[in-house]
Amino acid sequence: MKRPELLSPAGNFEKLRSAILYGADAVYLAGEIFGMRAAADNFSVLELSEAVKYAHERGVKVYLTLNTMPREYEYPLLKEYLNQLSDIGLDAMIIADVGVLMLVKEMLPNMEIHISTQANASSAAACIAWYKLGAKRVVLARELTLDEIKAIRAAIPDDLEIECFIHGSMCISYSGRCLLSGHMVGRDANRGMCAQPCRWNYTIRGYEIEEEKRPDCKMPIEEINGETFIMASRDTCTIEHIPELIEAGINSFKIEGRMKSAYYTAVVTNTYKMAIDSYFSGNYAYDPNWYTELESVSHRDYHTGYYFTDPRADANTTANNGYIRDKAFLAVAVEYDAERGIAKFTQRNKMCLGDEIELLSPGKIGQEMCVTALYDEEGNPIEDTKHPYMTFYMKVDTEMRAGDIIRAK
Repeated sequence: MKRPELLSPAGNFEKLRSAILYGADAVYLAGEIFGMRAAADNFSVLELSEAVKYAHERGVKVYLTLNTMPREYEYPLLKEYLNQLSDIGLDAMIIADVGVLMLVKEMLPNMEIHISTQANASSAAACIAWYKLGAKRVVLARELTLDEIKAIRAAIPDDLEIECFIHGSMCISYSGRCLLSGHMVGRDANRGMCAQPCRWNYTIRGYEIEEEKRPDCKMPIEEINGETFIMASRDTCTIEHIPELIEAGINSFKIEGRMKSAYYTAVVTNTYKMAIDSYFSGNYAYDPNWYTELESVSHRDYHTGYYFTDPRADANTTANNGYIRDKAFLAVAVEYDAERGIAKFTQRNKMCLGDEIELLSPGKIGQEMCVTALYDEEGNPIEDTKHPYMTFYMKVDTEMRAGDIIRAK
């Protein structure tokens, strides 16, 4: 089997660095306009150029999301934007709208085109149609089963790649085409402005639903056969099924999460990289610690999405819409002095002498440690790291490198 690409989210430069350090083969990101995550930090054109240079120096590809559905009046700005992007070396653009695709082909004829999951490609016929229009890859609809994905792979040209989401949030929508946000608060989810009303806290009062921050906006409800249906889905997690996904012929494994933290990006990328490496070592064995690692990041209860079951027939897929909080991200290593056994860190959350902590390094699960000695930037002993983003030093009994993460146990 051909090794699949591991594709990680990069909502900003810090997350891009985390994704690359912890094993991503490619990253996807957005500019400041025409991307479906307008609330992410995103990248200016200059920052995109720097991101591409940084990634390419490390053998990692960069894909730009250009996956909104522009209105007629936005096309002059889109043309100007494509001109600005023409020389920065992007490896591909992820596109959902056929008009955008044709404009990119006209203005950037050598640009590789990936079709976004927003385009809802759920059949071989749809994939082949996009292929004939110039697509190199199709990101399949998230509501496909693994058997359907296998059938599509068998029926499309060998040089047409398919990409699938293997981890992260699932929208209550048809491949992301959701109308809730636009209907309820006037923020169009299909143009990058989703307010995530499926994540809000609602209370049933009599025969109405009331949202905690909008008590004057009540929505009538009714029960059908004694049941009321909740919208928020569980997060996708396929770590236990990596061999099946590889053997289905999926070319790219995509991790959702440009709005998540750099810690999330590091942990999830690292875990799936370990699983893929294990498969291609020729001696694959599922490690339960991988699932434990994925439980250390902020997430909703996990589920395998549509791959093996139909979520519409499984009540457990929407049992809990609240986040399970991640382990505290305490610090990131900047440099390591092997002779002295001292590492330099940038603080992210407070820790104290005597704390039991874990070290996360690329290619490894968390390793338990104890905080035995802390020093400030001048080398003076300190009891804790109370100041946000302070530089500090810590005595360590294991080799470290820049980018290693310290987290709470």
